Amino acid sequence: MEWTPVIPFVIVILAAIWTKQVIPSLLFAVIVSGYLVDSHWLRGMLEALSFIVQGLSDENNLKIIIFLYAFSALIGVVKMSGGIKGFVQEATERIEKKRGAFILTWLSSIGTFAAPSFRIVTIAPVMKSLRKTIPMSKQELGFVIETTASPLVVIIPVATAFVGYMTSVIELSLQQSGAQGDAYSLYIQSIPFNFFAFSMLVLGFYLSFFHHSKKPATDAETGDVQQKDDQWEDCHPAVTKELPSKPWNLIVPLAGVILLTFFFMYQLGREEGETGFRAFINASVLDAMVFGVVLTLIAFVVYLKFRDEPLRKMMNHLIDGGNEMMGVILLLATVWGLSKGSEALNFAETVSSYFQWIPPDFVAVILFIAGCGLSYFIGSSWGTWGILMPVGVSLAVTAGSPLPIVIGAVFASGTFGAFASPLSDDTNTTAGILGLNAIRYAKFKLKPALIAAGAASLLYFCFSFLQ
Repeated sequence: MEWTPVIPFVIVILAAIWTKQVIPSLLFAVIVSGYLVDSHWLRGMLEALSFIVQGLSDENNLKIIIFLYAFSALIGVVKMSGGIKGFVQEATERIEKKRGAFILTWLSSIGTFAAPSFRIVTIAPVMKSLRKTIPMSKQELGFVIETTASPLVVIIPVATAFVGYMTSVIELSLQQSGAQGDAYSLYIQSIPFNFFAFSMLVLGFYLSFFHHSKKPATDAETGDVQQKDDQWEDCHPAVTKELPSKPWNLIVPLAGVILLTFFFMYQLGREEGETGFRAFINASVLDAMVFGVVLTLIAFVVYLKFRDEPLRKMMNHLIDGGNEMMGVILLLATVWGLSKGSEALNFAETVSSYFQWIPPDFVAVILFIAGCGLSYFIGSSWGTWGILMPVGVSLAVTAGSPLPIVIGAVFASGTFGAFASPLSDDTNTTAGILGLNAIRYAKFKLKPALIAAGAASLLYFCFSFLQ
């Protein structure tokens, strides 16, 4: 059948929207791909298994898994050592006014941009403790906090949990479509075209520093001006009363990851014959990130051992922290498997044959709008990128559209879902810490998110005339 290669992607999109679960939907699509390659009841299953094994066997993919696990393990040890709790306690003791709280929210991104959930866990308890001095509802506070979560993290090109994955989906999409290019360089070039992220940052900045509400900080769910549960202790496992309070145990390890990553990026760039700024933008950036986080983790564990922390306790928290990434690793395995299955089915050739009618100038805006709908219903930015990026890159290659703007549009669409969807981790983490109903809170965020998405769509549309 001529449309056979498209079937797995249609299935994964419909299944993800219906079940609200990305990983099972991707796995089902991989199995379907296997049976489309070979309809025999046993050989089809073996084909599906081989797709996943091939994806996991790729050298760069294995490096991404190591980086994500080690990074999450480091955060686990930081939590155990009281780094996050210490940061929150220091902030709550030193900040008394609204402006100071919001300045901290934005400035703290310098050291806590590693992942959206990490940003939320370090900032939301601070804001919760300062509600007496901030004339804003919990929903408004949550909105301000989240604008510095996913919309910020997706445009930071180094030392985040997102970079490895985002580079990976670009790489596999390039391979699948037969296009040439360096995945990390294309990611860097796509950052200015993540129009939704920049729109949300502008809205969040305005609400933080220029929005003056004349009403008291009344929570929409209860009508109470101040809640009795506005205490930051025990609102999240990272800030429980049993933990010590040592802010430098957060600041130093994160600074170590950043500095070591840049150091190794430069050294590996020099090994490839690059100099100056070009040395930082090279194909070995993933190696640098792995070296940076692994060496920081080892050094931090050694330091804590000399501070009389039990090694067994550290290893337990290290493994528990790393295991928090197992869901992401499963997602990656299924995304890579679907990519291999799509290659076997000649997906890129099918797209090239049947979608040549799409005007090249409008590929980005079409992908962005479609991706926003998909990401909102599945609640996963990573799932959206894994599903949509191969389609987007194939369409861009077919239509002759510039890859950076198309890649930026796909990343922007996933960012919309991470911010606005009631199913997203960001929404539920913020709602849990602030004591909000996740559905009502997501409904509150949807209007500004749609405004930002509308602005982004307009920018993609206008930019199409400038190419």
